[in-house]
Formats: sequence, structure tokens, C-alpha cells
Amino acid sequence: MTEPSPAVSSPLYYFLVFNASVLYWNMVRPFLKPGYHHLVIPSLSQIITVLNQTEEEDKEWRAELMLELLECYLQAGRKEDATKFCLTAAPFVRTQVPHKYRQMFSTMVRYEVLDDLMLREDKQQSIILSITYHINSLKAKLDKNNLPENLEQILRKMYRDLSQYHDQHVPTIREEKILLLFELGRLCLTLKNEPIASDCLQYLKKMETEDTGKLLEMEGLECELDALRLGSKLKMYLRGAVEEQLLIIKRMDNILQRAIRLGNPTTIHVLCTAQWNICLPLLQHNLRHHLRKPLTNIAEILEKVDSLMILLRCQVHMEMAYIEQDDDRVEPAIEHMQKAMRLDSLGIYRDKIKITYRRLQLGTMLYQSPDRPEDKATMAIEQAKKATPKDSARKKRAILVNAGLALAPDTFQIVLDSENESKVSIGKIKGRFTYLCAKARHHILSVDKAAGHLRRLGYENDKDRIVIWAELAKVAWQQDVWDVCRTASRFCLLYDNVKAKRSTKLKRGRKKKVIEGSMSDWAPSDMAMHKQMPPDLLRKIAKVLFISAEATVHLLRSEGVQLNNQAIPPEDLSQHPAGYVPEPPESNSEWITYRTWIENLSQYAMNNWMRAAEIGQELGESWIVQNAVVYVLNHNRHLILAGRQKELVESLFHFLSIIKIVGYTEDSVMLVMLCNALARGLIMSWIPTQTPEKSKKNVRPTLVHGPLESSTLSDIRAAVEVCEFALNLTNGNVPEDIVPTNVRQHLIATWVKAKQLLQQQIGQRLGTDEQSTNEDISSVTRVLVALEMYSCNGLGLMDFTVPPLVQVVKMASECNWSDHLVELQTLTRLTHFAYMAHDHEVTMACSQNATQMGLKHLRSFEPSNAKLAAEMLCMVSCIQGRSIMENLKGRKQLRLAAAKAFVESARFGGLANSNSLVMMAARHYWNTWLPLLSSPANRKKAKASLQRIISIINKTENKKQETDKTLPLHQWPSADFQTGGTGPEIPFLPGAEDDLTLRAALYTLLFNSHADRNDWEMGLKVLDEAVQVLPRTAHRLLIFKHMVIVKAKLGQNFTMEIQKFKDEKESYLASMWYRLAQNSKTVCGELSCYQNAIQALQKPENNWQKVDYIMEFSEWMYYKQFPLDDVFDHLDWAIEILLSMKPNEDALEPEPKKEGQASPAQSLTESTVPSNQTASLDQFRSVRQLEALARVHILRALMASPSASSYEDDCLMAYSFFKHILQISLTEGVKLIPEKNLQAVSSQLLLTKKEKEKEKEKEKEREKKEKEKKEKKEKKEEKKEEKKEEKKEEKEEKEEKKEEKKEEKKEKEEEKEKKEKEKKEKEKEKKEKEKEREKEKVKDTKQISTSASNKPPDEIPTSIGEWASYSCSEDLLHVFKQDKSDCTINSSSFQKPVSRSEQPARSLPRGWQAQLPSLKAAAGISLADVTKEETGRSFIVSVKGEQLSTVSTHSYKALLLSTSSFFQTAASVFKKPPPTASIPRYPCSRLGNAAAC
Repeated sequence: MTEPSPAVSSPLYYFLVFNASVLYWNMVRPFLKPGYHHLVIPSLSQIITVLNQTEEEDKEWRAELMLELLECYLQAGRKEDATKFCLTAAPFVRTQVPHKYRQMFSTMVRYEVLDDLMLREDKQQSIILSITYHINSLKAKLDKNNLPENLEQILRKMYRDLSQYHDQHVPTIREEKILLLFELGRLCLTLKNEPIASDCLQYLKKMETEDTGKLLEMEGLECELDALRLGSKLKMYLRGAVEEQLLIIKRMDNILQRAIRLGNPTTIHVLCTAQWNICLPLLQHNLRHHLRKPLTNIAEILEKVDSLMILLRCQVHMEMAYIEQDDDRVEPAIEHMQKAMRLDSLGIYRDKIKITYRRLQLGTMLYQSPDRPEDKATMAIEQAKKATPKDSARKKRAILVNAGLALAPDTFQIVLDSENESKVSIGKIKGRFTYLCAKARHHILSVDKAAGHLRRLGYENDKDRIVIWAELAKVAWQQDVWDVCRTASRFCLLYDNVKAKRSTKLKRGRKKKVIEGSMSDWAPSDMAMHKQMPPDLLRKIAKVLFISAEATVHLLRSEGVQLNNQAIPPEDLSQHPAGYVPEPPESNSEWITYRTWIENLSQYAMNNWMRAAEIGQELGESWIVQNAVVYVLNHNRHLILAGRQKELVESLFHFLSIIKIVGYTEDSVMLVMLCNALARGLIMSWIPTQTPEKSKKNVRPTLVHGPLESSTLSDIRAAVEVCEFALNLTNGNVPEDIVPTNVRQHLIATWVKAKQLLQQQIGQRLGTDEQSTNEDISSVTRVLVALEMYSCNGLGLMDFTVPPLVQVVKMASECNWSDHLVELQTLTRLTHFAYMAHDHEVTMACSQNATQMGLKHLRSFEPSNAKLAAEMLCMVSCIQGRSIMENLKGRKQLRLAAAKAFVESARFGGLANSNSLVMMAARHYWNTWLPLLSSPANRKKAKASLQRIISIINKTENKKQETDKTLPLHQWPSADFQTGGTGPEIPFLPGAEDDLTLRAALYTLLFNSHADRNDWEMGLKVLDEAVQVLPRTAHRLLIFKHMVIVKAKLGQNFTMEIQKFKDEKESYLASMWYRLAQNSKTVCGELSCYQNAIQALQKPENNWQKVDYIMEFSEWMYYKQFPLDDVFDHLDWAIEILLSMKPNEDALEPEPKKEGQASPAQSLTESTVPSNQTASLDQFRSVRQLEALARVHILRALMASPSASSYEDDCLMAYSFFKHILQISLTEGVKLIPEKNLQAVSSQLLLTKKEKEKEKEKEKEREKKEKEKKEKKEKKEEKKEEKKEEKKEEKEEKEEKKEEKKEEKKEKEEEKEKKEKEKKEKEKEKKEKEKEREKEKVKDTKQISTSASNKPPDEIPTSIGEWASYSCSEDLLHVFKQDKSDCTINSSSFQKPVSRSEQPARSLPRGWQAQLPSLKAAAGISLADVTKEETGRSFIVSVKGEQLSTVSTHSYKALLLSTSSFFQTAASVFKKPPPTASIPRYPCSRLGNAAAC
């Protein structure tokens, strides 16, 4: 510095000044490090002044020194001196060294050294300066985090201006253009603008420079661009993205090696910086070992060229030390830490390096024990880090506890024992909540001891202790030693004295005021501590706050409570005396203590997250705030899913205010979710939970909306503001803020609901902004808003003015959907709304579009989204089928199409793994097919789809039903569709009342389809599958019933299956044995089944069923040629049972049950009549009992020989019973006829026979007239046909004369047809005449009885002749039809016997084969069909001309005449003649039953 002064006096020594400046520059270079620039300013300014005095000719050297001096002024923070210096230096550089002026101009713009007006004037001189100005102004705004909104336009304009600027092959301009392209490309990479960065790179390649250094920089820029393209994949640390990033690092390392061989320092520095930026995302503890080689190369290269990038070199050495430490290479790690310590000239990482260096040194002390407690704790933590997964949890915990005891030997164990249940003292008196209360008190008292530790210790080595406590908490958290983690976190957070001191605790469901401690509450030492705490320690505390909150949540879960949930009282399992009244937990002081402790733990966790967000706000680091918000939203997800966002309103408001201050970086989704949860929390309590108007009537009522309260309005308005803030932020104007459509959809739903609560209509633009630049997002938003308006209408609140549904469908079809799942959901919702509007065409169109689109993209969805897509496809198919069913109009093909749609719905429900959706589709399928299932042909058609439905149900049932953890779009009453089968309740047809009944019915239907083809083996397989699949409930009894019958048909053993009915009623069990007897193949099997059926009936109320089975069993034995004595013994047994029954006269019978079940007759009791005494006929007043006795005696007569002694007695007994039935019925019926009716009856008796004959003649005339009319109509029709044929013939004659012969043949054929028609008409007339004759015969028989019927109704016949000709009056018949007592002939007292399945007749025993034709006719016996020939004392009885039998005259009259009058009365009561049955399995039984029926 002393050399230049004397040399200035003489020009001969000016060279000494230049040489001195060069030597000076070489010597002063080490001081050009960060933090040392201020030391260079005095000497460097003197050198520049001397050079200016000597007017050094090397102007470029002077300009370079001026640039360095300007940089020193700026780095030293002397901006005013820099401004004064630029006023003189800038004109010199601009005029004398113009190619250096761009560099100086960029520095002045970047740091705002000169006035902006002066800089703007300079930039107008050339495009190069203009682009330089814009680039550096953006860098300045980027440093301040104040980027403009039109950033994309500015960057695009700069690139366009630069690409259109022609260098005219001037080397300097071309070089500057290349430098600007590099600078613009790197700026775009920093701003993550890939398109413009790619354009810059492509333009650089087109310029075809020959500079090797520039070519290497291009390759480096290309590597950075490839790394940027990984983007979101690398953020998720996907395996493929990480591997690709490692390949890019390897390519960059090869480029860097070539740059080293080139030896260009600028290129080396550029490539090293690029390599470091690419390595940054992989500096995670589990990935950084891959970066050993590239980081080593960076460190060696920068050290070799003695780079002034001190901060970068320090960071590289620190990371290298961590990598070596992970591999237990302590000595290399210490070396790297020493180098980092020397390079940290600003002291940014001083504390961090010091702590790490001390830790590494302790690792080398194998046989020494450190003196400082901090060192002891550090050694224990390092030992715990080396634990392997195979080590026991007790060993890990012991090491960590030693570390804590080293730091706080007085209180650490006490606080740690706060969760030790063995330390809890209960006392002698034990109650229901005593232990819980003692545990809570013990925890509270133990934790409070931690505060005394810091008061006793003070702030000695506070920074070291904060780091060690944080490290202990982190290691315990990583190794799942939760109690040590919570304890270490509490001790670490004692140093965070800026934590808010809230005087009131936040309570759920209420608005809370947060009162933070004022600055005056802190001690001076606390204030100093907070002011002196460096940002690195604040970050440590923020991390510990996250760990502490998560550990507290773990403690709550161990207590069986979710975060911010109420504690649930445990069940009282102790025994209490009679009359004990349990005390409600709300009034128990012990339970209140425990519940308050749980609430305080939840509040402690929430306060930790809120304090972490405040630290993030203090540091200005948005990632801390964002992590806090993510923790709160994740751990309170159960509240959000349950619609309890109101309990989080205060906390979410606090987070949102912090985010608005700090900002957010590339996490718009988190911000939208925060705003949505906050807005829903504000409006949820003001939404009506019930909508009775919707449920009661389809027509929406006109409601008068009154004014809302001020508090309600403020909450809802705040919700609207929050929603609009998030919607405007993500409207697409800023590409970085665009969020997925499904996230934005939830916010739109909340906003529309809030607008409805405010009673504000939405404009025609449907919530979109006119200034929006992204039309895709705007069009999707309009469709979603319209759908939300439809879903909000009709719920008793204000109705929106919605666009027509057809217009919304058109808008949706024109949208460019980025999320196919939301598109599918939109089509599903449109289908639902069209169906609700009964618009069948729109419903079908939307459903078809939704199905096609869903099937196209179903496989490309992620598993969770694929499940949601399948649910929506299931709903679409179900709605489609329901719409088809509502528009059937009797078309069977449409019913089949609806059934197909329901099968598809079940298939999609199976893909969604939703049992409720599958069963919903199966119910609709059952309802669709049920009207057609009576036909075997239709059952055959339904077989394939039925098997598919059953298969889907079984597969879905076997899968584990996962609980849906996705946030529903609507958490309030909505007119939208609901997934999971929770739609509107639909009245299902029989067989689908519940899931198990439906499944059993489906299996039964499938079995019947096999039974229709007599494929019993396949039917049995179906039943076996049903038994295995269906749960062990009563629903399987129907399956077992069919299984037993099928096995009986196949001759297999059914012992195990029949045991399933042992717990059923004995009537049901007996009916099962009866069915088995009908289907058994062997005589032995039938005998056993009949006996079991009879033995199963032991209770008196089942005697009627027992009698029927005994009679049936007797017929069977007779048919199988068992001894007649056994047959008659069973019939006598039936008679004894009937005689021993005494029905209650007042009891009325309900309708009979299904086939095979006992008829619920009157409750019967045992009679008091002894069995050895003869019962009088007058004692019996029960028509049913008398009819059964008559039927038994008829069977006895039919089975016995006519010559047997009992034959005539049985006939007479049957006659007596029938006679007694009529006597009882007439006697009781007359009592029930009102007096007016009796008078009418007596007046009718005065009618003469002539009047009746006149009436008959009139009827005949009417019939003749009707016949004549019919004949005339037929003749007219024939004439019309003849005329038509004549016209046709004339036309054919004119047109075609050649075909006359053919026409003649046709005429002959027509004449033949006419003759045939005439013959058929004659035959019809003959048949009608025969029918008229038969009617006349019947009328004649009725006329015979007119004399008897002209008597009053209360006169009962006495002789056989009177009985034979007796006919009941119409009034009595009317009474019998309405009466339900057991004293008259009616449907209740006279029931059909147990029906039998009809089989082909077999060979009859005892000579009955010859009488088979007569037996066929006897099934429909009537007086007109019976003829007799008297031969002495006997008659030869013939039925329809066929001889039946020869019986005695008395027996014939008693049996035949009594039954004939009985037939007429019974037929009149039941409104039809006795049924004519086909050939039964046992012919003899039908004769007996015919008499009763």
C-alpha cells in the first residue's frame, strides 16, 4: 500500500502502481469470503483511487476492481457508499469498458443501488440491458418473496425478446446473448417454470457455440431440467423417481469431471452448484449414502480451485460428515467437521458444527467416561442409535433412560414414572372410577415436577441441552419408546419460554377466547433467552413440539380415547345388591377428574401444534406452519368425518391467519382442505337436521324464511368469505395454485350450502369470475355449482333458481375433465337428478355415458378411487334399472333389460367390495323377476343371472368390509344420491324383507330351476352350497326342508338334516315328516316317516293335524296291503281322538296355513266323557268334529267288504253325522236370520208354480234371442268377407286373365271351407242343446224339492224323504257364508283335509281293479249321475252309467240321500260345486275326501 503513493508523482513509475495493484489483488483474495469484505474496502478503494490518478491504460483492469469494490460495499451492508461509488464508477464502465457494464448494471438492479428511474433510462438503450433489468428485478423480488402475479407473462416476454434479438454475428453481442439465455434458463429453473427453461435450452443448442465450457454448461442445464420434470414424483419419494434422480446425479458427475479436465473455474463453479441443487432432495438419512461419491467430488474440486463459495463448501463437508457418521467412520467424519468449522466464516452453522463435532469426539472415547452430564447423555444417545431391530425394547429403553437421568437426575425419573401404573396409589376405598382418578392425579402431580428442574438448573449450557433433549425425544420416538419420548419432550419444551400462557382452556363446541401471556409476565432472563435463541434452535423446538403432540395422541389412544373426544365411562362389572341404583358418571367427582385430565391432554397436543405454527410465523418459514396444519387435520380426521368441525373452529382460524401472513409454498391442497374444514365448522350447527316436508309430501311447501340471528349471520358470512378466498386462490389464474378437482369440489359444495343459508341466489355465471383465465376450471366449476344447487333444493330452505337439467348435461359434456373420477361422479349425479325428475330419456342417456366412461377408466384408477368408481357405477346401473321398471307399460322385454341392469349393478357392487350395495341390487333384481317366477320357462331364463347374483353375494360376503374413511361430499341433508345402499326406503316384495331371507329365497329359486328339469343332483349341490354359505340362523330351515325332501327322493340318508328341525314346533316337524313320507322311495322309509309324523304331534292343540295324518296313514297302509286289522286300529284311534276333543264354542279359527301344516283350529282340551261310555250324538256341536267323524266312517265303509258286519253301521254313522251337521247348522242359522228377513222369506213362499214357470219361459226366450243375435252377426261377417273376396276376384280378372283356372280352384276350396264351417256350427248347436237338456234335468231335480223348500226355514226335516228333497233358503246360505262359528257350515268349521301330491294310480287290492272306472266318476258325484235298480232288498248303484256296487236299500238311502242334500248346501256356501279331482295316488282316499269336500 505504501508503494503506489511515491510512484504517482512521476509517470515513469506508473508501472509500479499497476504491479502493486496486481500483487495486492493476489494477496487480498482470501479476504473476499463472506464476513470479511468490510476489511478490504479501505485498501481496495485506495488502489482504485491511485489507478484513476495515474490514468492507467488497462481500463478493463480498473473496471474489474471497481466491480469488486461495489460487491464489497454491498456485502458489508454499506449501501449508501455503494450508491456514491456507482455515481462515478458507472459512467466510466459504460463508456470505457462497455462489455463490463451489463455485469455492473445487473448488480445495481439486483440490490437497488441507484434510483429506479435512472436504471429504467439505462435499460432503454438496448434489449440486452432491458432483459438484464427484468431478470435482476425478478431476482430481487424473489429474495423478498414478492413475485408478481403475471410472472409467466414476464418470463415469456423476456424469452421472446431475447430470441428475436439478432446478434448480427458480433462476437460480444452473441456472447452476451448466450449468457442471458443461461441466466434466464436458470432463473426459470429456480421459479420451476419448465416450459420456458426448456425453450432457452433448445435455443442455446441452435446457436451452435464452439466454446467447450458453454457446451458443458448446456449439459448441466439439461440435467437440472430433467430433475425438475420429476417434480411431484420425487416429493413423494417414489422408488422410480429416486432411481432416476440418482442417474441424473451420475450424469452430472461425469460432466463435472470433464469440466475439471477443461480447467475453466467459471464452468466448474456453475456445474458444482447445479450438482448440489440436484443432490439436495436426496439428503435424507436413509438416502444420503448414495451421494458419497458426488459430494466427495464437489468438495475436492472446490478445494482444489480454492473456491470462494465458502458456504457451499461448508454445507458439503457437513453432509459428508453425516454420511461418514452413519457408516461409523468417525475419523473421516471428524475431518469433514473440522473443514466445515474452518469454512463457516459467518458462524451460521457454528453451534450445529460444534455439537456434532463434540459428539464425534465422544465416539472416539472408548475407555473414558466424560465428566459433563451433557456428554454422558450424548454418549448414551449415540449408543441407543446403534441399536438394531433385534434388540429388545427393554434394552433400548434402559439406554434412553440413562441419557435422561444424566441430564436431569433429580426429576427425570419422577416425570417418567407418571405413566407407571405400578406407582399409582389407590387406597383402601375402591370405587368404579377410583383407579382412573388416581392415575390422572398421579400423572398431573408427577409432570408438574419437571418445571422445578429448570428453576434449579438455570440456563447453564441451555443451547446444548435443548439439542440433546430434542435428540433424545427424536430417538425415543423413532424406537417407539413412548414414555421416554413424552418425558424428554416435556423437558426440552421447558426452554420454550415464549409459549403462550393461556388462562382459559379451549372447550369443544364453544367459541373460545385465547388469552396469551403478556410480555410483562416473562422474567428478564426469559426475554433474553428468547431474543438470543437462534433460528436453528427454534426449528429444533418446533420439531419437538410435533413429536410431543404425536406422543400425547399415542397416550390418549392407549387410554381408549381419540384426540378431542370425550372419555367413555368403563362398564361396571361388579356385583350389586337388588335395588341398587347406579350413580351417573357426570355427578361422580372421580370421573370428572379423569375426564378433565383427558381433555387437558387433548388440549396440550393442540397447543403444541399451534405453538409450532407460531414459531414458523416467527421464522418466516411456511413449511413449519404447513406441517402443523397437516398434523391437526390428520389427527382430527375422525372429527371431520363425523361432522364435528365446529370443535376445531378456533384452532383452524388461528392457523389460517398465520398462513395468510407467512404464505404457503406449493401446497394449495392443504390450504383448501383447511378452508373447507373451517367453513363447514362455521355452518354445520346452523343446518337443519330434519326435513319433514320432504318426507311427508312430494310437493315442496312454500316456506317463509325469517331473518337470521346476528351470530348466525356472522358465522355463515365468515364461512362464505373463507370459501371465496380459497376458490379465488385456486381458480387457475396462477398455475402453481391449481388443485385437483375433487378437492375443489368439496369447497364448492360448502360454499353453495353457505349461500343457501344466507338466502342468497347464485348468478348466471354460477360462481365463476369473468376475469378467470383458465376456462377449463371455470366450465367445470359451473357444472359442479349447478349440481350443488340441485342437491340443496327441496329441503325446506331457500330454493335456488337452477338451470334446466338438459342444459347442465350439455355443459358437462363440453367440459375438459382433468379428473375422470369427478366426471363419473358428475354423470352419476345427473342420472340421479334426471331419475328424480322422471325424465326417462335423460336418465338413460346419462347412465349409458357414465357406464361407458367408467368402464373405460376403471382399471386406470388407484385402488381407493377404483372402489369409489365401482360404487358410482353400481348406483348408475341401479338407477337405470329402476327407471326402466317405472316405464315398463307391460313390456316384458324391458323387464328383462331392467333385470340385466340390476345384475350389472350387483357386479359393480362386488367390485366395490360393498355388501350393502350388492344386496340392494339383489333386492331390485328379485322384485323385477318375482312376477315371472311362476313359470318354469321364466325360471329357466333367470337361471344364469341368478347364479351370477349368488356368486357375487358370496364373494362380497367373504371379503372384509372396510370402513369408508373418505370425506363425504355432503355432511348435511341432501337431495343427492347416497352410496352404500343408504338411499330412499323402497317397499320390497315378499322374499326380500332382509338380507338373509333374500339369500335363502335366491338359493330356493335356483334349486327350483333345477327341480323343473328333475335334476335333483344339481339341486342338492345348490342346497349344500347354501348351507355352507348362509350363517347358522333360522333362515336355513327352508334350505334344509328342500334338502331333506331331495335326499328322500334320491334315496339318501337325511338323518343329519332332519335334526335341524328338532327345536321347531311339533306341527312343523310333523309336516316335514309327512312331506318325507310323500317323497320316500321305499315302503320302509314311508312307514317310518308316517310314524314319526304322527309321534311328533303330542300336544292337544295339534290333534286335528294328528287325525289327518292317522287317516292318511291308514289309507296308505290299506293301499300297501297291510293287514286290515292294523288299518282299522288306526282309524279307531282317529275316532277316539275325535271323540275325546271338546272345542271351545266361542273360539274362532283363523285361516288355514299352507300345505302340509296343521290347521289352527279351536283350542282343544281333553273331554270328560269316559272312553268306556257311549257318547250321545247330541253332545257334539262342532261341525268340524262331526264332519271328520263322518269322513272316518266313510273310509271304514270303503275299506271293508259290503258283506262285513261293520259296513252298514259305518254308513249309518256317516249318515247320522251329516244329518246332525245339517240340524245344528239349520238350528243355529235360523237364530242368526233377522226378523225382516223372515218376513221376506214367508212372502216368497206365496209364489205359485205358474209364476216360476213363466220366469223360466222368459229365460228361454232371452237365450234364444241372444243366439239369434250371434247368428246374425256371424252371417254379416261372412257376407263382408264374401264381398271383399268378390272385389279381389274382379281385380284379379281384369289384371290377370291367365290365372282363371287357379281362381276356380280357390273358389272350390272356399266352398269346402264353408261346408266345414256349417258342419261345425251344427255340432255346436247339438252340444248347446245337450247342455240345455242337462240344465233341465237339474232344474227338474230342484223342482222336486220345492215342496219341501216352501216350508218356513225354522222347520227341520224329520224323515229320510224330506232330507233327500230338502233345499236351504237363500237367507240361510247367506248366513252360512258370513258366519265363522263352529256351529254352522262355513269355511272355518269345514276345512279341506290334508292335500296330497297326485301320482299315477297303482294296482288296487282286494278286487277293486274292476271298479276303477266307477271310482273315477265318483270323484264328481251328483244326483243326476246316480241311477239305481231295485232288486228286492238291495240296489245296484251306477254312477254315470257305470256300476259301482250293490248295497242294501237302507244303507244306500242313508248314505246317498243324506250326502246329496249335504252337497247342495256345502256347494252353495262355498260358491262352487264339489271339485272334480283327477286320479289320486290312493284312489280310495278320494272317495272319502270327496264326501267331505
